[in-house]
Amino acid sequence: MDKDQLLKYSMLDFFQNDSKSVLDPPADFEEWYSHPLVSFGFKFAGQPMLSAPSTITKIQSAVDDQARRIINLTSYNYLGLSTHPEVIQAAKEALDKYGTGSSGSPMVSGTLDLHVEFARRLAEFKQKEDCLLYSSGFGGNLGALQGILRKGDCIVIDEKGHRSMIDGGLISGAKMYFFKHNDMASLEQTLEKCKGKRTLVCVEGVYSMDGDLVKLPEVVALCDRYGVQLYLDEAHSTLMFGENGRGVGEHFHLEHKVGMTFGTLSKSFGGVGGFICSNARIIRYLRGYSSPWNFSCAIAPSTVAGLMKALEVATRDSTLRDKLQANTAYMRKHILDMGLDIGKSESQVMPIIIGPDSKLLYELAAGIQQRGLFLQPVTFPAVPAETGRFRMSISAQLTQADMDEALNIIKDVIVPAVKK
Repeated sequence: MDKDQLLKYSMLDFFQNDSKSVLDPPADFEEWYSHPLVSFGFKFAGQPMLSAPSTITKIQSAVDDQARRIINLTSYNYLGLSTHPEVIQAAKEALDKYGTGSSGSPMVSGTLDLHVEFARRLAEFKQKEDCLLYSSGFGGNLGALQGILRKGDCIVIDEKGHRSMIDGGLISGAKMYFFKHNDMASLEQTLEKCKGKRTLVCVEGVYSMDGDLVKLPEVVALCDRYGVQLYLDEAHSTLMFGENGRGVGEHFHLEHKVGMTFGTLSKSFGGVGGFICSNARIIRYLRGYSSPWNFSCAIAPSTVAGLMKALEVATRDSTLRDKLQANTAYMRKHILDMGLDIGKSESQVMPIIIGPDSKLLYELAAGIQQRGLFLQPVTFPAVPAETGRFRMSISAQLTQADMDEALNIIKDVIVPAVKK
């Protein structure tokens, strides 16, 4: 194949694998990957960070393999809690008392008093009866859905829902349907197909690649009309939305309408793990049937101690939430003033949509990184191939100087290329 022709392909073109061995990728994938520009693009994935994921940090750059100081607009550390001194101190004290790991699954030997207390506090925070902790956010979403759904049930997912929800539905054996993103007519048409069956509607509070909010009042109204349950993934909204930081459910004053709520502990909490909150009966049931809970080692005790302190710090007042919202509004205004496309973002997740030209996307990624700005290029399968983008993650830690420096780099590097 002509080398210039290779650049017209993307990950979308190699999903199907017809090689003779399952341990061999498609032959044309190897040819595509060997193209210098393609292999260069892959280098952006997994670039090593050389210090904490703060807004100003260091990275081992994929561009030239040099250590470089960067403004970090890629981290999920939205509230800066992973480096908060109180959080670090709590984790240190637990490390001295409990050691480095839980050394067992929750059902066998991995449950510590810290896990029990943290789950109780999360349930109270989310205003639900009980809570189950998972060692990863992906495992929590997958495990909750795999654990409660069965063959013959229906799972209805917004088409932009997390992959972990999709995988959970697949493993459960339930009939899976997707409705057009935030489209209530599409949701209603789908619910018509599920009449008479146990059905769970799955949506996200903040959609992770676009930054827009679920149309929760409309979704709730349809769930009520059809008598089905609602599952709300608040991975990118817990601690950041609502009067008390409970999430988008609280933001719309509809927490009581959410049957099960999911949250991750690796984003605004600054740690790692996931949790689900619901009624005590279904949580008891999941302790027997949710495989990622049953068969994964429990979260490390030092991490749990840090997470508990993070919950306390984030909810003692609205300071961090207010700062995050102010920073988000500032960045949104200036990015829009530059004429860039941020889609329908309404949150601290803000895309800069470049389009289908992946060559341009990676060239821009290299250009801004050389100037000191860290924004990861995002292409298929994370987003549709025609909407390649940078995804900004705004943080409460950003100072005015940080934001202005980042905006100047975007204005100098990205804006001229996009306009051209």
